[in-house]
Amino acid sequence: MGDTPTQVQLRYKKMIMSLTPSERLRMASRMYDSGRKLVISGIQNGKHQLNASQLREQLFLRIYGNDFSTAEVKRIINKKLDVVTR
Repeated sequence: MGDTPTQVQLRYKKMIMSLTPSERLRMASRMYDSGRKLVISGIQNGKHQLNASQLREQLFLRIYGNDFSTAEVKRIINKKLDVVTR
């Protein structure tokens, strides 16, 4: 998306780059955690009670489902389930 004015982009980049690497990592980690919680909440809101394995599968599909072919998604899910059940 390119609707942010260049001046604002530059100011934001300058602000981010003024942080230490560990501060940027902490910031990214918090954003990831917040996003993950929002996705999980959305999944649980639309489904009845899911067990941990079903929730992991739905989380994977919601975040990465469009990045893989249908066959790849099935293979990844089956492989993951094999690892969990061992």
